[in-house]
Amino acid sequence: MTRRARAVLATACGAHFIHDGFSDILYILLPVWATEFGLSFAQVGLLKTLYTGGMASFQLPAGLLAERRGEARLLAAGTAVTAVGFLAAGLTGGFLALIVCLAVAGMGSGCQHPLSSSLVAKAYETGPRRTALGTYNFSGDLGKVAVPAAVALALPWMGWRHAVAAYALVGLLAAATILLLLARLRAGGAEPVARTEAPVTRTGGWGIRDPRAYTALSTIHVIDNSTRTGFLTFLPFLLIAKGASVQSVGLALMLVFIGGAIGKFACGALADRVGVIRTVVITEAATGAGILLLLSLPLGACLLALPPLGIALNGTSSVLYGTVADLVSSDRRARSYAIFYTLGIGASALSPFAYGLLSDWGGVRLTLTVVGLVVFLSLPFTLPL
Repeated sequence: MTRRARAVLATACGAHFIHDGFSDILYILLPVWATEFGLSFAQVGLLKTLYTGGMASFQLPAGLLAERRGEARLLAAGTAVTAVGFLAAGLTGGFLALIVCLAVAGMGSGCQHPLSSSLVAKAYETGPRRTALGTYNFSGDLGKVAVPAAVALALPWMGWRHAVAAYALVGLLAAATILLLLARLRAGGAEPVARTEAPVTRTGGWGIRDPRAYTALSTIHVIDNSTRTGFLTFLPFLLIAKGASVQSVGLALMLVFIGGAIGKFACGALADRVGVIRTVVITEAATGAGILLLLSLPLGACLLALPPLGIALNGTSSVLYGTVADLVSSDRRARSYAIFYTLGIGASALSPFAYGLLSDWGGVRLTLTVVGLVVFLSLPFTLPL
């Protein structure tokens, strides 16, 4: 059972790595597309919004479909659709075509979070589930570190089209591998829904056993996701204004995500010691202060500040994800995770366009100032926890 659980976890981690790689190469590509296609900040934000909006729109349907069809085939199909979307994006010649490709790719990627989380939670039903989910969460950060850095290094000699096409082919190979591995492990198949668990009846079928805590957790998740996505979308433009090249932007994002990967583990351990509430207060306060400090620093000092900022920026999510499973019923976990991810990713979808409009009006520095201040709004929502 332990060996099988580890194999399921490894497969879910691989899927998370691939999908987060797709999502976060956008931070490298957006400034390139802005230059090539002459895009405004609002249009840049719209591209990110449509990709993330596609992800958000398919979270809940994916969770519901998984209860009938199982996670395996849906996860593999979603990975393939995402890869095809990016493959098509590399062939496009304009802004409108990019919009369509990214929206389709985002919908495919909407399968990953709820289905992979459900697979891991099922595999570790009687084991160290929080640790397993923390490991799964960490694997996404490895994709965020490795893939954008690789694409940034490849851009000067391959061009963005060939670099994107190469990673899309990796995604197609990953889709086939996911399907084969889960079939061999007999994981992610359709299972009969339990009819006797009392919490399902009390919660009207959604499986939420503590609505008050779940709502507070989701609200923090919304604020955390929207500000993080807004910050990462416009950070490259701030760095470019300070004199950074595209390769330097790739390095900067790698430093943020390395810090984020460390934060996933460090903040999980911190939560075990001091509790969820105190950990969220510490990470969110540090994130807001760090973003505001970044505005006044020169480029070299910004690069030094990005890893510790990344620890706080991504550390909150590890605490939140690990807590969801404690608040929901086991046989409705896929849909409960889907609701949680839909809310957070929906906020991530809206924020780049909104902050893009603000950037067109007042500049990137004003936008990141607002982002840093909005982070502090999450603190009062720790009280219901």
